Amino acid sequence: MKTKEVLKISGMTCASCSAKIEIKLNKLEGVENVNVNLIAEKATFDYNESKLELKDIIDMIKGLGYGAKTEVEVNPDKDKEAREKEINKLRTELIISSVLSFPLVLAMITAIIGIQIEILHNAFLQLLIALPIQFVIGFRFYKGAFYALRSKSPNMDVLIVMGTSAAFFYSVYNTFFQVVQMGMMKDLYFEAAAIIITLVLLGKYLEAIAKGKTSEAIKKLMGMQAKTARVIRGNVEQDILIEEVVVGDIIVVKPGEKIPVDGKITEGNSSVDESMITGESMPTGKKVGDNVIGATINKYGTFKFETTKIGRETMLAQIIKMVEDAQGSKAPIQKIADKVSGVFVPIVLLIAVVTFLVWFLVVGNLTAAIVSAVAVLVIACPCALGLATPTAIMVGTGKGAENGILIKGGEHLETAYKLNAIILDKTGTITKGKPDVTNIISLGELTEKDILLLAAISEKRSEHPLGVAIYEKGKKEFGELTDPTKFETIPGKGIIAEIDGKNISIGTRKLMIQNNIDISNIEQTLINLETEGKTAMIISVNNKLEGIIAVADTLKESSKEAIEELQKMGIEVYMITGDNKTTANAIAKQVGIQNVLAEVLPENKAEEVEKLKSQGKIVGMVGDGINDAPALATADVGMAIGTGTDVAIEAADITLMSGDLKLIVTAIKLSRKTMNKIKQNLFWAFVYNIIGIPFAALGMLNPIIAGAAMAFSSVSVVTNSLSLKRFKVK
Repeated sequence: MKTKEVLKISGMTCASCSAKIEIKLNKLEGVENVNVNLIAEKATFDYNESKLELKDIIDMIKGLGYGAKTEVEVNPDKDKEAREKEINKLRTELIISSVLSFPLVLAMITAIIGIQIEILHNAFLQLLIALPIQFVIGFRFYKGAFYALRSKSPNMDVLIVMGTSAAFFYSVYNTFFQVVQMGMMKDLYFEAAAIIITLVLLGKYLEAIAKGKTSEAIKKLMGMQAKTARVIRGNVEQDILIEEVVVGDIIVVKPGEKIPVDGKITEGNSSVDESMITGESMPTGKKVGDNVIGATINKYGTFKFETTKIGRETMLAQIIKMVEDAQGSKAPIQKIADKVSGVFVPIVLLIAVVTFLVWFLVVGNLTAAIVSAVAVLVIACPCALGLATPTAIMVGTGKGAENGILIKGGEHLETAYKLNAIILDKTGTITKGKPDVTNIISLGELTEKDILLLAAISEKRSEHPLGVAIYEKGKKEFGELTDPTKFETIPGKGIIAEIDGKNISIGTRKLMIQNNIDISNIEQTLINLETEGKTAMIISVNNKLEGIIAVADTLKESSKEAIEELQKMGIEVYMITGDNKTTANAIAKQVGIQNVLAEVLPENKAEEVEKLKSQGKIVGMVGDGINDAPALATADVGMAIGTGTDVAIEAADITLMSGDLKLIVTAIKLSRKTMNKIKQNLFWAFVYNIIGIPFAALGMLNPIIAGAAMAFSSVSVVTNSLSLKRFKVK
């Protein structure tokens, strides 16, 4: 039996580390679908419990020199504490290393400008200063290199150790065997080894701070949860910790308070600010029977609700899980970078060896050989390469979550960038999915208000969506309505009712013909309304024609603008619906869609997606219903409207938490922006290495400059990714 597992990994320093763990896990029998994320510090994989135990996998990772824990063992507070402890440790080491390196740098500068300061230029003093930097502060690199070489997977630590050790031990040799007068040295590189370690530490310190910022979206989400809940137990209100709430508890929420968990209102009504879930700023009206979401804010009224979901089942917990999964996943472009990182270090080691041999054996200059080889080793560290993609994905998916866009994985973020065709389901996506009264036409003595009042009372007991729309319109206009004296549904035709002795009929042409009412003179009016995508219902009073009420599933306010924006972005927009062509074309015309797929049965929607894919298009599908799920799963990128069904959301790659179609535009723009950042990051990561290595090999790059370039390449990549935080929703 296969089990999905997520392990928290500690101790990874670069892309080679994550690549090494991934390679080793993939070699284990019974382990599949391995994904190790450097920034999220997580390993995700499937394993067969009949072939090996989870403990074996953890022991293997520990054997490589890394820490490994199951997510259950991870305490967020302790995890945060450990991260802060590591940052503080790096800061302390950086300060000590900088202070100790200063006299070595000063000695180098004064020697270059020809000033002799006896104490600074004393080789034994320089050795004494450099020793703790190399082996105490630099111990973390030796430890990492030991484990890397033991597992035959050289990484960044190996490069740093080889480079700094070569400079250090060459200087030690010169200290004891090439002493010039008064202990002054001509070939000392203690400052190179010390400064390289200091600069690498600086890079790691800045990186650790920046990496913490990339996951701020999850911290914000976690911070939104209420800490306590006011429950009624034994007819007594009491405040308890959120962890103590159980399903079925009745919870009281007062104005201005956070709703603790998910539930259903049993008493009272209010307006709730759900912007943290949906991204919509306007509060949502809530009444008895409506669902409420944990961590949203009650604005006005006091109400009671029954708990339906707690802990990991709540919507907020699900959102956090989805964002975490997305940030821990890999985009296809990252897998290429990982492969490059995996072979990069061995190639660099080879280049360093060749550089040393050429300078030593061909040119005959041992000093230049060591200095050039050290510079090659240092400039080539692939830190930036390993950070390029995951940092951008973490910030991009976090930014999406802040704006009500939940992206399930890095691969979907990357695919959304390539979309050139989008299919929009009509009902509930382009339209509100809820019929509204659009026209009231008087044909006799009754006014439009009279017609609406009679129709609304008649439809009060109706369960048909069109009848409910008329009743809701009347209720909004006139307040509470009286009941009809009699009410009867005529299937497929309409309803008949009695109000104050008047016989009311509301329905189709067939119902009127059945009652021998002549409708020939209003046929053109009916056709005109139907051409506009509306359902026209005829109303008669005591068998006399009195009016027409038209009902339609109206457009969402944002639909037209969002569709225009998508078309401006070069994306073909299609509308898919089960409606007849006349109604479908009427709706499509209103929003400016030329490509209409009408009269498509629910089970055939996925086929329409496949047809477009077969034409070479990268297809996105947006829907909200159960019948959209197969099409969402078939599309290159499925986007579910979050106000829709759980099944649709489960099948989709991206969930739009509100029904606003502008979120589709935002999701694609965010995807494009994130991919641009990834490409910029990879460019800079490669440029530092590709340009730097030849200069280093030719002896034109000082190891200290190489160390600075390597450290700041990582910082520049993370900073570039963090600039995504400025992404604005227009």
